[in-house]
Amino acid sequence: MGVIVWWRLILVLVSGILFSLLQPCASLPKGRNDYSFMKNATSAPKVSYYDYIVIGGGTAGCPLAATLSQNYSVLLLERGGSPYGNPNVTEAVAFGAALSDLRPTSPAQRFISEDGVINSRARVLGGGSCINAGFYSRASLHYVTEAGWEGKAVNDSYEWVEKVVAFQPVMGPWQSAVRDGLLQSGVVPYNGFTYNHINGTKVGGTIFDPNGHRHTAADLLRYANPSQITVLLHATVHKILLTNPSKGKSKATVAHGVIFRDSTGAKHKAYLKNGPKNEIIVSAGALGSPQLLMLSGIGPEAHLKAHNITVVLDQPFVGKGMSDNPMNAVFVPSPTRVDISLLSVVGITSFGAFIESASGENFAAGSPNDYGMFSPKIGQLSKVPPKQRTPEALAKATELMESLDGVAFQGGFIFEKIMGPVSTGYLKLRNRNPNENPSVTFNYFQDPRDLERCVQGISTIEKVIDSKAFAPFRYPNMPVKMLLNLTAKSPVNLLPHHTNTSTSLEQFCRDTVMTIWHYHGGCQVGKVVDRDYKVRGVNRLRVIDGSTFLSSPGTNPQATVMMLGRYMGVKMLRERLANE
Repeated sequence: MGVIVWWRLILVLVSGILFSLLQPCASLPKGRNDYSFMKNATSAPKVSYYDYIVIGGGTAGCPLAATLSQNYSVLLLERGGSPYGNPNVTEAVAFGAALSDLRPTSPAQRFISEDGVINSRARVLGGGSCINAGFYSRASLHYVTEAGWEGKAVNDSYEWVEKVVAFQPVMGPWQSAVRDGLLQSGVVPYNGFTYNHINGTKVGGTIFDPNGHRHTAADLLRYANPSQITVLLHATVHKILLTNPSKGKSKATVAHGVIFRDSTGAKHKAYLKNGPKNEIIVSAGALGSPQLLMLSGIGPEAHLKAHNITVVLDQPFVGKGMSDNPMNAVFVPSPTRVDISLLSVVGITSFGAFIESASGENFAAGSPNDYGMFSPKIGQLSKVPPKQRTPEALAKATELMESLDGVAFQGGFIFEKIMGPVSTGYLKLRNRNPNENPSVTFNYFQDPRDLERCVQGISTIEKVIDSKAFAPFRYPNMPVKMLLNLTAKSPVNLLPHHTNTSTSLEQFCRDTVMTIWHYHGGCQVGKVVDRDYKVRGVNRLRVIDGSTFLSSPGTNPQATVMMLGRYMGVKMLRERLANE
């Protein structure tokens, strides 16, 4: 027992020393991120060797790679391009522009779930933090405990992230009215501005600075050791190379390299250097990570064989447990012009729904670029069926919308997101092309508890709209029931609607379900990976991203996903240093 205690003390001391060494320098580079280590994959050698290979330069991959590069050589492979220099990514006023861009080079790749809800996944360095609405909020203490994370290291990792990407939002009239309306509706207490997840109403953080410029996970590469890291853009990984031992032997499968292609289609191979502690980490997101494991031969045996994929490891849980937090919104037309605001205020209810809001033309429509949620360009609320969503069809729909009086789109949305959720689905391959989207089913509201929370959430929104604080932003002759009916008649998804005026709130939830882009699962902890995010049955392979989550953390997962990349990077270095 004495030896064990002594060894734990040594680990604590080593951990403290290492973590202090890994803390950011007093003066981080400011302004532009001119990364000399960031290159197009076409410049990559045919064969290369690294201590760590990170697949996916997203919300988790960037902080993870930056941390590991402090002590070891790291290759970070990103299938998309750079976020820098693209105003559709970097500017708050252009929110939605990337989501409406259907080109193969867009930072957002659209997909439609089998449920009929239009969605999007990131295809850019920085991942989802480049195309989201920017809200920054930590996970709850309960979530951290359930995940088995160490509290102080979690807080240190959050702070490491926040020094670069998080800001206090500027509160305009709309967000202030929603905040006060939530308090008057009983979502109390008021917790002021905080990153912490606390029941009641609060002002959360944002990754948009006071000038409206977005700061993403890619900015965390400022922490990287430039001599130890290589970031390759437009590098699509097609396969993880696995050594499959002969049948009858007890040795586990071992990951030792990857095959990726550049934008010209040229093939490259990257291998791990010799050494049992060198690893491949998959951080390709909730769609990309289970998809890549399957393409590499790790997944349900029958499904892999159906796609003529050699089965390396029969893992029936890969692709299972897929969830997307359902969002339901109420559009509120305003008699006066409203300010443009992204998510700043949240009501964290006791019954398991989160109430948020956004306003202005970039969320409704009618701006010169017409990137609002009602816009056919976004597609989330488009009547145009998927197979008919051609550039010509979208142009025609946009022309019709532009003919409408701009006052019709003057206002904003108040929406609610379900905690969890409890309902789950699954992901399957459509084909063997990693550039194409897999098939995913989320089974929204399959569990009645999710539907109950939605009803309570919509009821809370009704109270906010009817509150004295929100009165300046609503027409007095438009009762809430009329607003619900207006929203229900909008083409919010590809599901059949029940648009009669007597529709119940349960039916409203089912009819108007949308995504808030917080989908997760597919490589869950306890099923596909262990508590250290190591793939079960495979050595030298981990998955570190939102695909491992059993539920979505807090009101927005991006802060926790960035934290997780940093947290696990520190933990891996700490354990490796102790062993060496």
